[in-house]
Amino acid sequence: MNETVQKVMDNLRKNRMAVEYVATKEEVLPLVKALLPEGCSVATGGSKSLVETGVMDMLKNGNYRYLDRMAPELTPEERQQVTLDGGQAEVYLCSSNAITEQGELYNVDGNCNRISAIAFGPKQVVLVVGINKIVPDLNAAITRVKTIAAPLNTKRLNCDTYCNKTGVCMGLEGGMTDGCASPARICCNYLVSGQQRVPDRIRVILVGEPLGF
Repeated sequence: MNETVQKVMDNLRKNRMAVEYVATKEEVLPLVKALLPEGCSVATGGSKSLVETGVMDMLKNGNYRYLDRMAPELTPEERQQVTLDGGQAEVYLCSSNAITEQGELYNVDGNCNRISAIAFGPKQVVLVVGINKIVPDLNAAITRVKTIAAPLNTKRLNCDTYCNKTGVCMGLEGGMTDGCASPARICCNYLVSGQQRVPDRIRVILVGEPLGF
């Protein structure tokens, strides 16, 4: 664990968020298992980090009431209801687009079920975050989304956007919300999580290797 990681952890705690550090992605799964009571209701955001660490498979096959909004058998109406129900789950699992050295979480969404759950609703929010997402400050977090997270996620989701085609947001030189006008745009709402009113409601599992976008 280097000085930057330690600084991030110290500042997350100052911002009244819980944080654990694990060196490798293989250590994430047992830690998440220890945090989830059997039979609890769990929802997730779309997260490559959760896939890479095996958490998504664990939820689908474990003894939990997993609110899987992407289950293939769901009708559009059922998918919408499961997504809404996820905002009231006992535990919400996701990742973060960036974490600043000041202990702030920065997240940008299109559908916004993830950022709404981070801000309010679930009793516990657990974020699994690789060290590749640590940035110096919020300006760097904005740039990271516009040059890395958004372009790669639009490719993953096959979105018809400028950043999918070029690998960078057309609003890179502008402000936080500048970008394309595509109906498929995934950058619609922006959430900065600083000091929390409810201590330890947000728990960050910081992983000492790259994960996700």
